[in-house]
Amino acid sequence: MTQNAPSAPSPTPAGDSLSGFLFALSAYLLWGFLPLYMKQLAAISPVEVVAHRVIWSIPVALAVLVWLGRTADLKTALTTPRILAMGVVTAALISVNWGIYVWAIGAGHALDAALGYYINPLFSVFLGAVLLRERLLPLQWAAIALAVVGVGLLTWEAGQLPVIALSLTLTWGFYAYFKRSLPIGPNQGFALEVLLLLPPAVGLFLWFALTGTGHLLTGPAADTWLLMGCGIVTAGPLMLYANGAKRLRLSTIAMMQYIAPTLIFLTAVFVFDEPFSMGKLVAFGFIWAGLVIFTLPVLLRR
Repeated sequence: MTQNAPSAPSPTPAGDSLSGFLFALSAYLLWGFLPLYMKQLAAISPVEVVAHRVIWSIPVALAVLVWLGRTADLKTALTTPRILAMGVVTAALISVNWGIYVWAIGAGHALDAALGYYINPLFSVFLGAVLLRERLLPLQWAAIALAVVGVGLLTWEAGQLPVIALSLTLTWGFYAYFKRSLPIGPNQGFALEVLLLLPPAVGLFLWFALTGTGHLLTGPAADTWLLMGCGIVTAGPLMLYANGAKRLRLSTIAMMQYIAPTLIFLTAVFVFDEPFSMGKLVAFGFIWAGLVIFTLPVLLRR
């Protein structure tokens, strides 16, 4: 998944535009309803699904760059060792994130996925304070503390750490951190990442085909179309977000980023019928309270 995009372009200082709002809203809605799509692929290995997410994202990503006239940026990135090295790091992190997300949805852990993406904004702020020496306001520290309490309560109830949620948070958080170092735009960066992931993805596709365990053109027709559609559902929201964020204020993006995990949460509880105990409600309540407190400073500065 790729929910809460990694690195937002600088928002327009003059204010929000309708087109920017619609672009961003479309991206967050698509991310929010992505579990409904991925659930249909639950019978297929997450590794195979991720391979197809990469393969079928290539034509979408390249078509967007051609349309924007930014293919020269991609050529430069492919011939610059430093950019390539950083691209390998971000590509590896996003592929692991995708794999965990696909498995979580198929295995009935959509609630954990929602939790991971709720925690992610707070973890990103914490990461900025630790690695970038960014100063946090007392309210932001309080928000992080509430999230830690929420995770602690979930750990106490389940008898173990919420590994899936924390894995999604860590992989996406570090992906966002390293993505900041890529001196190219988000569309070009995404194209670079899927190009770097293409050789292993093709290798996996061939392995599944040769061993007779692949699902493209060999299983039900619906599986084939769903696998091919992984390109649109993967690349589409990222491209929409990239075009929306640069037309919106930071405060607007800060509020909208909770749309996707909220939709995932509602889908998990009311569509997938995943168990949601009183203990989980209390734990999520701490995390939701942290998110409210986290968002307040952004709104007050505006």
